[in-house]
Amino acid sequence: MVKLRAFIFIGGLCFGLQQATAADTSADGLWRLGNGKLTVKVEYCKGDNICAKVAGLAKPFHSDGTPKLDENNPNKSLRQRPVIGIQLIDGMSPTGPNSWKGKIYNADDGHTYSAYAKLNGNSLQVKGCWGPFCKNLDFSRVD
Repeated sequence: MVKLRAFIFIGGLCFGLQQATAADTSADGLWRLGNGKLTVKVEYCKGDNICAKVAGLAKPFHSDGTPKLDENNPNKSLRQRPVIGIQLIDGMSPTGPNSWKGKIYNADDGHTYSAYAKLNGNSLQVKGCWGPFCKNLDFSRVD
């Protein structure tokens, strides 16, 4: 009976680990930037591509209480839209297992950059580049 209980326990543990590992291979979900200032919602779109929208900001309002807007967008007609909800990534295409390449929009300066993303368990590393200069953004899974 003890052997049977041990077998059931180990089997359940292995099944649980397998489920956790399977969940960690998906980029779908909420991700928070390491400094806590930005949360994005990542979803698969257009097949195996990934898309991301701003889901939250640590400080979504200016000191006067007005919401932060996409004030630096090169398209003047988009400068009055709230930053929360903006599409930052629109269809990064896969370059290998758990890695993608595409473009990322930066609402802080209104520019779009070449970008690379790599998923590693509950960590998502995004690199935005302008020529040879790159900035690394490290996100952690929230959900």
